[in-house]
Amino acid sequence: MPTIKIDRAYTLNLLTQLVQINSVNPSLVPGAPGEAEVAAFTADTLADLGLAVTTHEIEPGRWNVIGRLRGQGTGKSLLLNAHMDTVGVDGMRIDPFAAVVRDGRLYGRGAQDMKGSLAAMMGAVKALADDGVELGGDLLVTAVADEEYASIGSEDLVKHSQYRTDAAIVTEPTDLRICRAHRGFIWYDVETFGRAAHGSRYHEGIDANMRMGRFLAELDKLEQALRARPPHPLAGPPSLHAAQIHGGREISVYAAHCQLEIERRTVPGETEAQATAELQAIIDRLAADPSFKAAVKPTFLREPFEIGAEAAIVQALAQAVAQWLTVPGPHTGQTFWTDAAILAQAGMETALIGPIGAGLHSAEEWVDISSVVVLAGILAETAVHFCR
Repeated sequence: MPTIKIDRAYTLNLLTQLVQINSVNPSLVPGAPGEAEVAAFTADTLADLGLAVTTHEIEPGRWNVIGRLRGQGTGKSLLLNAHMDTVGVDGMRIDPFAAVVRDGRLYGRGAQDMKGSLAAMMGAVKALADDGVELGGDLLVTAVADEEYASIGSEDLVKHSQYRTDAAIVTEPTDLRICRAHRGFIWYDVETFGRAAHGSRYHEGIDANMRMGRFLAELDKLEQALRARPPHPLAGPPSLHAAQIHGGREISVYAAHCQLEIERRTVPGETEAQATAELQAIIDRLAADPSFKAAVKPTFLREPFEIGAEAAIVQALAQAVAQWLTVPGPHTGQTFWTDAAILAQAGMETALIGPIGAGLHSAEEWVDISSVVVLAGILAETAVHFCR
């Protein structure tokens, strides 16, 4: 049974105010406001809760907020993490910033991804304060920028040694199940090279677009082979897709150059070198034709993530989940990437848990209000168990 009581009205009010603030990521939607307003609101709220608050402007208008609830210096430290930015709002069926409540759900952009989590983190801190709980170690509440694009927020966070803790919980939506693994991704540029010539001079031209077609046919075979591999038990199989292609300059000219952008989703245990070698092997096979010339280059990398069930933070989190849920769900993995990988690479034991909802990045996004309250309770109880 829970030992800590969550202020439901306070937590719902926070969630409502957070969703009403437009924090669309400007790297996704040019001219969007980003995190400045929501960061100021979060900083003020954490300060009102009695936390020592620090803010960092990583880039103009892009902010991280860190609140520290100081412990007695006798226990382990814990970091809670949520991002403040959201994706865009085009095509949404309900006013994205109205925070409409209906049938126990709150609708709006960022409701589940992940302002419900941010509200739960602050609701957890209030509960600890209301109950007069004194933790052995510090509890950090971190609200970061830019997870929806390049994660400059969490990347900057881990550069500051004072924010590195013994463990971390990333509160991405998981339907209140403990998540112990997720996939990573690599972005690639593949180029094929031809020879420009007038469209009538077939004996002179080499069509780079046609050569890319040969590559795409082989890439399709690789994609099918990846998904046929034995899946990771939590995160599923690896995969890839051909995202964008550009080639040629006018209709009556053989294309001298074609560029393809690929996203390769990796599972725990896979490496960038391995994934790149698979693409290079296609090029090497096709290069048996001397007119086929191509190159592959990785342009951006995010590592996959995994933590064992025996880890101390997972055990503490599982104990808290059992207190708040009559029938805890099995541990799970995610096919998407999260900032958990960055925190884990920085040396923090990291796990994920977040609220119930639906519609991430879609036309109708909502979060289950009761699950936000339960999440707040789970986070507060985990802090008690872990920060002894």
